[in-house]
Amino acid sequence: QVQLLESGGGLVQPGGSLRLSCAASGDIRSINTMGWYRQAPGKERELVATLTNGGSTNYADSVKGRFTISRDNAKNTVYLQMNSLKPEDTAVYYCKAVVRVGVVSILVNYWGQGTRVTVSS
Repeated sequence: QVQLLESGGGLVQPGGSLRLSCAASGDIRSINTMGWYRQAPGKERELVATLTNGGSTNYADSVKGRFTISRDNAKNTVYLQMNSLKPEDTAVYYCKAVVRVGVVSILVNYWGQGTRVTVSS
């Protein structure tokens, strides 16, 4: 089992920056991929960025060139650096870990509680 704890959200002006953190604990050796998702008011949850253990990244078109996902293996933490923030980036941001379970490597998703980001002047 994996536990995830997000932090770093808050209120920021358009054009500003924030760095979100997601600290993982538990059976961290089983984690295959980590990622960030967000859910804006009245909207469905959507992919922001993912990072595999091998270092491959994937970004939503809406954040490409502005957001960067990274990790610090020594701290068991994944980060989302958000630059040039726009009002449409306002959302609750959730950390996700994709965990391999068993010999057949079934995949299970674990979610953090979320951290709120508000971009407003």
